[in-house]
Amino acid sequence: MEPASRQLIYVTRDVNSQLSAQFNARGWEVEVAASARDARRALRSDAAIGGLLDLSSRFDSQEIAALEPCLTLGNVGWVAATSPGQLQESALRRLVRDYCYDYVTMPYEAPRIVDSVGHAYGMVVLAASDESDPGEGEMVGSCDAMRALFRAIRKVACTDAPVFVSGESGTGKELTAVAIHERSARRAQPFVAINCGAIPPHLLQSELFGYERGAFTGASHRKIGRIEAAHGGTLFLDEIGDLPLESQASLLRFLQEGQIERLGGQESIDVDVRVISATHVDMQRAMQEGSFRADLYHRLCVLQIDEPPLRARGKDIELLARHMVERFRKDGARRRRGFSADAVAALYNYAWPGNVRELINRIRRAIVMSEGRFITAHDLELAEYVEIAPVSLAQAREAAERHAIELALLRHRGRLGDAAQELGVSRVTLYRLLCAHGMRHHEAEAGVGARHMAG
Repeated sequence: MEPASRQLIYVTRDVNSQLSAQFNARGWEVEVAASARDARRALRSDAAIGGLLDLSSRFDSQEIAALEPCLTLGNVGWVAATSPGQLQESALRRLVRDYCYDYVTMPYEAPRIVDSVGHAYGMVVLAASDESDPGEGEMVGSCDAMRALFRAIRKVACTDAPVFVSGESGTGKELTAVAIHERSARRAQPFVAINCGAIPPHLLQSELFGYERGAFTGASHRKIGRIEAAHGGTLFLDEIGDLPLESQASLLRFLQEGQIERLGGQESIDVDVRVISATHVDMQRAMQEGSFRADLYHRLCVLQIDEPPLRARGKDIELLARHMVERFRKDGARRRRGFSADAVAALYNYAWPGNVRELINRIRRAIVMSEGRFITAHDLELAEYVEIAPVSLAQAREAAERHAIELALLRHRGRLGDAAQELGVSRVTLYRLLCAHGMRHHEAEAGVGARHMAG
């Protein structure tokens, strides 16, 4: 049953009255915004809202840039309407890719776009209900990189295609896999995780595929493997980059055929699972070195999500730290009031090579060992990182510039053209900045190499 009334913000310069009537008939209250200023005024509420962005009405580039902050709001489910060929413009393509749940191309049928906006609105409502009751595995963050991650999770959860989660150790790749499963149509079915790097190679085949009684010495009964146990649900293959080559061949066969054979068995068993895999390994290098099969990688990496490292998450570092103090407050003998000023400085100055996992461990230890009401840098064992912040204006500018470049590259998955456009510089200027800051990048190196060859 449709709710009695839902709010729709319709951003357009050319109102389609027939389309508005269709929305009204389906229980939507339509508010038209002809400019970014009107849109900001209409979106002051934190309630869930449906959003229709009519790019076919030809907003200029300045108005598009002014609209972007509205598109980042987490309580709005945006759908774009475009003219044929319009998405060939890189700025509009990025806008739709990063912020919209769906898009339709003119000429479109009104019921189709109403349904699409309804779906986007429904996904926002689901996300809000999840966030209102945070659990122990809650993903915390409000920086641009985490907002992009949350949007990506919501998008890939709507499909059954394999997902590949890449990122450094300790960034929370399993939390991302769980979040995808819980927002998918398979959420009522099993979520089965297996760490491919933690199981001895000679046991991995039996763990994945199971075995029949008598398959080998000690196999006194039939055992169901992890893949079969995940039937109907999601199989999460953590540290897939550590999977031995002999197991890679068996996994590829399963992905191609959707069937397994238990060790010692003759029967092929149909298994329906959604596969999510993750690793901290550089998979391009692993394939070049022959330690990972390229055909298996391309089967697993249909959709890719990149986990941001903690050092790239800005104020989220302090937000996460305070969240962890509250979460583990019962570990200590007395209640902590938070962090001292030197602890906050150390949190930002430290590079966090172990990412969120290291942050959690340091805070849990500090809660137990601290003797004061406030956790200090000494309690975190980070006292030496209090005084290393930039002291000169030039150093501060350099640090801020480097941080902005890192975030832009992270948001655009290393695509230099898109990152340069966001930063407001040319691609050549971004090359020079990368070199000036000593930041290695494969596209930049390829470009430099090509220029040398041309010379």
